[in-house]
Amino acid sequence: MAHIFFAASIQRHIATPEREIDARTLGEGLEAVFAAQPRLRGYILDDQGSLRRHLAVFVDGRPVRDRQHLSDALVDESRVYVIQALSGG
Repeated sequence: MAHIFFAASIQRHIATPEREIDARTLGEGLEAVFAAQPRLRGYILDDQGSLRRHLAVFVDGRPVRDRQHLSDALVDESRVYVIQALSGG
């Protein structure tokens, strides 16, 4: 099973421990997490179901390519990291 990790900066708002997810895409994996942590959905996704701009998500060390439909593929060994993106000047 794939693993999903949420940065401490996100867990400060909503406790979301590391977990295994049985999913073929990032979207399926996030839905599994949201089923257990419904409040997390609004923090991770916008009203259109896309990843919020203040987040950076990596699958197996690569930035997510499909921030709108969340179709990036996952395999059993995948590692998904959800972190707050740095911004400012």
